[in-house]
Amino acid sequence: MFSSREAFENDFCPVRDELLGEMYRANENGLPQLVESVSSEVRAMLALFCYRRSHLHSLAVSIAASCSERELIQLGGRVGSTLYTLSREAPTTRSSTSSAYGNRKPITLSTKPLSTFSPVDDELDEDLVEAVTA
Repeated sequence: MFSSREAFENDFCPVRDELLGEMYRANENGLPQLVESVSSEVRAMLALFCYRRSHLHSLAVSIAASCSERELIQLGGRVGSTLYTLSREAPTTRSSTSSAYGNRKPITLSTKPLSTFSPVDDELDEDLVEAVTA
């Protein structure tokens, strides 16, 4: 298992993917039970991990609500302090993050080609072949 510093610097998810998926799909009543199933240090790392991903922002705020300010700041610095403050705000002031499924920004996809490529010439350049064999 990675130390907390390595997990933060290398941006690894501190819990197994299945548990993260369960937390993401959990309703407001089931999430606290899942969060309590991991240690307080792992919770703080998980809150910071989720906070750096916009689609997991509301989950990060919910998880951070169960963390101490010291742990969040120790593991995340200013980001941890900000996350702690967000997690302690009244629900009315953070209504856009109150639901894991509502109020999401829509995903938009480009309708234009990302780039154009010239056709690949599979034949070897004769000058290059002569230079390599010489």
